[in-house]
Amino acid sequence: MNYSIQTLLLLLLVHIFFFNVQTQSQSTDLISKTCKKTPHFDLCLSSLQSSPQSSNSDISGLAHIMADLVLSNATDTLDYIHGLLKQSPEADLQKPLANCAELYIPVVKYTLPQSIDALSNGHYGFANYGISDAAKEAEACEKGFSGESPLTDRNTLVSNLAEVAVAIINLVQG
Repeated sequence: MNYSIQTLLLLLLVHIFFFNVQTQSQSTDLISKTCKKTPHFDLCLSSLQSSPQSSNSDISGLAHIMADLVLSNATDTLDYIHGLLKQSPEADLQKPLANCAELYIPVVKYTLPQSIDALSNGHYGFANYGISDAAKEAEACEKGFSGESPLTDRNTLVSNLAEVAVAIINLVQG
């Protein structure tokens, strides 16, 4: 009797292990297949693979994760801009940094949170519009510098993440 319980437990553990491996493989396949349909494959793949929620997500969940990453990076960029402004930068940087703050504030406070809500409620067109706006504002911020921008890497990241999020939302939308 004791031998059969051990055998049963061993079979159960083997089944659970192989089911878990199969599930992880399927989520990796979904992420890879999804990212191949975006304009920035490597960024998409690394972003989604670094998110623990992505392993249990469908394509709609992946779109939500990317939208959240856009908001997180836009918020970090705005905080960085405020930090630079507090350091009293040179006069030629003061105005473009202030302009960038004016561009990022509505994106972080209103546009992206409303877009994420719209995405959650299945309003994909509105979500795409707002997330695309975040990319445009990051690009406008960058163009506001006459010389070298201290925000180039951050603006590029926000813009590229937004482009990936929009591409995934388009896949969800069909």
